[in-house]
Parts: sequence; C-alpha cells; structure tokens
Amino acid sequence: MLAPDAGAIAIAGQPVSEATKRLVGIVPQKDLLYGSLTCAENLNFFAQLYGLPRRERRGRIEQCLAGVNLGDRAHSLVESLSGGMKRRLSIALALVHQPKLVILDEPTTGLDIEARYELWELIRQLKVQGVTVMLTTHLLEEAERLCDRIGILRQGQLLGEGSLADLRQTIPAAMIAQLDCPDEAALLARAQTLGWPTRRYGSGLALWLPEALDLPGLLAELEGIAVQSAALQPVRLEHIYLEITRQP
Repeated sequence: MLAPDAGAIAIAGQPVSEATKRLVGIVPQKDLLYGSLTCAENLNFFAQLYGLPRRERRGRIEQCLAGVNLGDRAHSLVESLSGGMKRRLSIALALVHQPKLVILDEPTTGLDIEARYELWELIRQLKVQGVTVMLTTHLLEEAERLCDRIGILRQGQLLGEGSLADLRQTIPAAMIAQLDCPDEAALLARAQTLGWPTRRYGSGLALWLPEALDLPGLLAELEGIAVQSAALQPVRLEHIYLEITRQP
C-alpha cells in the first residue's frame, strides 16, 4: 500500500506485486479476529479472501486448526477463547493459503509463560515444514531461542545482523561475570590489571572474561576484594544488544 523510498523487495525471487500476495501470511500484533464467529468460520472467511476454491477450504481449515492444536475448537466462538488460543488461531489464518513467508509481529506479547512456550513450539514446527518465519520481538530470549538470523534495530537503523554466533563476535569474551561489590573502585582496578573489560548492566558491574572460569577460579582472581554476590553466564543476546546500541 505504501511506495518504498528506496530499494526493492523480492519474495521467492519475485518482485513484490499482486502475484506475490499469495506467498505471504501476516499475524499482526493485535489479533484481527471476529469474536462472534467460530474458529472454522473465521478461517473460511479468510480462505475466501485469499481466493481458495470451495472444494479446498474444508480440508485446509481442518489442517490449519489441527496444526495450531485447535482441532477440537472448530465450532467454538472466538470470544470464548483464551489469549493464547486467539494467537494460535491468528497464525492459522495466516497459514490457510499455504504461504512461503509468514510475518509475525510481537507474537507472544501479553501471553503467560505456558502460552508463550506453546507458540514457540508452533513457530519451530513451521520452520521444520519449510516456512520462512520473520518475527519482530522485544523479548530477546525469544529471538535467541527461535531465530537463525537476528537483526538489531534502533530508530529505524539496522545496527547488527547475522547468526547468534556472528553477533557474539561483538563481545570478545568467553563468559560474563555479574558482580555486586561494595568497593567498586578496587574491583575496577583489579579488572584493569587483569585486562578484563567492564560494563554496567543494571546496578551491578559485569566483567568480560577472556577465558571460561568457574566461581572458585573467578574469586581467586579477585582475592582480597569483598564480593557480595557473583554470577557467571554465557554471552547472551541481551549483552550483545546493549553493546551494539550503546555505540554512537
């Protein structure tokens, strides 16, 4: 609907046009469902919009409902569904015409942890089936668990893109130690002596460890410095995000 300022988009090797609409399914952040219709009626309506012949619709509706674990809710009114069920039905609507690409906008926003895990498993199944999934999310754990390639955006600019392994190269560390220490000056001085870069994540200091250490090994390196708490963790997407977005 909007003309691009620059560049071009190709889907399955074809420039975006009327012909490529059938190749794309989209799940907006807000569910666009008809609450007074049943799950099957919603799917039938969308199938008609996508131009599916009547003889194909029933089979596709049954397949899509089964695929999102709503086979037993075909005749349930949408307004009676839970939030997680509605999100799964929205994905079924996006799949009814068998697209090659599915775009998910904040797919798990507002869902409880059980519904989130169910949706994550559904997305994994789509990948296994050969569907390309493109999702936007503010949940870094979600991107870390699901995505083969990750793009980090800030104010419309793509600051980093690649696999998680590629993006980890942004941080030259084998592990990150998160510490709570009353004498931060002493901790910073010791880290500088050891050649360990430091960052502040929240209220505590973090040390970038060039080699993997266990807690006894870490505390041995910090001998003589009072440490109230210490935690070791791998380089996570949250650390990469904070590092990339802090750069000017």
